[in-house]
Amino acid sequence: KKDIPAVNFIIHEIHCSRNIEVCRYCSEAVPKSEMKNHIESEHVQVICKCRMKMENGLLKDHEASACPLRPALCQYCDIPLTFDKLRDHEVYCGARTEMCGGCGRNILVKDLKEHPGVCG
Repeated sequence: KKDIPAVNFIIHEIHCSRNIEVCRYCSEAVPKSEMKNHIESEHVQVICKCRMKMENGLLKDHEASACPLRPALCQYCDIPLTFDKLRDHEVYCGARTEMCGGCGRNILVKDLKEHPGVCG
């Protein structure tokens, strides 16, 4: 958006009223010739793999940050999981033990990062 000189404002206003339409769903200004495509691409209802129904324009953000079936990696073993299974897996995975090469003790995987500071 930019400022329109007063002498050009009436011409601009006529141009906009003929060529621009405000989307009834998102209030975005869209060229009239593209409105049908805008509605079909952004506002059509789709179903995510998690079975949640939403507008197509929101699907990408949902899949990246809110979908319970989005991919996630275990912080301990880097196995790919779905986000809804991550917490239970990490509780189990972090409770495994590995032998410390320095002191020879078995250390919980979840404590391995802090162990070098207290080892030996």
